[in-house]
Amino acid sequence: MIDTGSPAPDFTLPRDGGGEITLSALKPKAVVLYFYPRDDTSGCTKEAVAFTEALPEFEAAGAVVLGVSKDTVQKHDKFRDKHDLGVTLLSDAESDVCERYGVFKEKSMYGKKFMGIERTTVLIDGDGIVRQVWPKVKVPGHAEAVLEAVRGL
Repeated sequence: MIDTGSPAPDFTLPRDGGGEITLSALKPKAVVLYFYPRDDTSGCTKEAVAFTEALPEFEAAGAVVLGVSKDTVQKHDKFRDKHDLGVTLLSDAESDVCERYGVFKEKSMYGKKFMGIERTTVLIDGDGIVRQVWPKVKVPGHAEAVLEAVRGL
């Protein structure tokens, strides 16, 4: 897991709708980087909708919200369109960024072990420093808690 106070690992990933996003190019804005397991599952949909609903407030506070999963850009486009999402979705198909941020972990479901993304949010300040990490995120109330942290930067 990435440490608070450390520089956020830079990356460039493809985004929904085409093009790429480079983390360092977003400075001096704060970045809410939320990692989620899969497009169009119930928890991931609720999380994306919550961040979308709060997006104007994040933007007013000077922050960009980016969702990251291993899904393809095409899946992201369908997910975005189906749920009218406003957050930017990034495709980490090779899980390179997920591994560098320490969120690609062994998980267990119904007694089976597998590798996957642990729902995690990382708050990066305008200087590219990790200011807060929320591991093993529970979706209800999470977007609001992250927004409060952004306002506190």
